[in-house]
Amino acid sequence: MEKKSTNNKSADIAGRVFNTSDYQKGDALSSGLATTHEQVSDTYMEGEIGAVIDDVNGKDTTIPRTGYEEE
Repeated sequence: MEKKSTNNKSADIAGRVFNTSDYQKGDALSSGLATTHEQVSDTYMEGEIGAVIDDVNGKDTTIPRTGYEEE
């Protein structure tokens, strides 16, 4: 019977998703979820490395990675 209760606890933890209140909680699971959420949010906001402008006709135009040159 003890193994079954451990499996139920594991299933509860595995099914847990991020909640904004996890930032204020002190337990390891909430802290981990809050940290992971912050990392994903930062990565999403940063965008992709290779900057591309989608053309209206479907042709992608890359933005060159060159510096500013004074004349």
